[in-house]
Amino acid sequence: MYKGLLKTSITNNEWGRVMDKKKQISMAVIKRMPKYYRHLAELLRNDVDRISSEELSERIGFTASQIRQDFNNFGSFGQQGYGYNVRELFTKTGAILGLDRSYKTVIVGAGNIGQAIANYTRFQKIGFDLMAIFDANPKLIGLKIRDVEIKDIDSMEEFLSKNEIDIGIVCVPTTVAQKSVDVLVEGGVEGIWNFAPTDISVPKGVAFESVHLSDSLLTLVYLMNDKG
Repeated sequence: MYKGLLKTSITNNEWGRVMDKKKQISMAVIKRMPKYYRHLAELLRNDVDRISSEELSERIGFTASQIRQDFNNFGSFGQQGYGYNVRELFTKTGAILGLDRSYKTVIVGAGNIGQAIANYTRFQKIGFDLMAIFDANPKLIGLKIRDVEIKDIDSMEEFLSKNEIDIGIVCVPTTVAQKSVDVLVEGGVEGIWNFAPTDISVPKGVAFESVHLSDSLLTLVYLMNDKG
């Protein structure tokens, strides 16, 4: 669904301006863009054609001023007195996030987290094509998750050499996390999404995002007990 919605045209000049501006945008703004994208997709599903920054503010929770500032970082999107064209804003937000193309992806680690990610169909809908899953457990090798075969971890290096993989999703134990990332990077993978509960180092030029589930849970516990 989402990939089809992104087919609204965006010119090369517009895209060039977006890419130039992306280099100067703060990470705080970038972190808010996926939430805009998600809510705009919901508006499209509900056949909403246009929306003001004030109305968007009520849905998302950011101030109307913050919303306008965020989108102004990437160019001119709305019209005063009219608001935003929802389909256009959705399309351009997708382009800002890089969702106007698809990404070949592999998962390293077919445990609970790896299997949950492999079974999450929304990733495929927005352009993340799962090509293979790797694991060291012989009981899992050869099994399939949504028609994607779990392969022996020892075959990953060869697989990467024969397939241009964009993103590696790391769901392995701490002890082998860095080694797994190193193999992915050596194999030409440019983006690492890490679920291993450890700090990972990657060379310059490799995009890296780490999800520490325990850190998020401990933050929640703190907030529950913060009486200030």
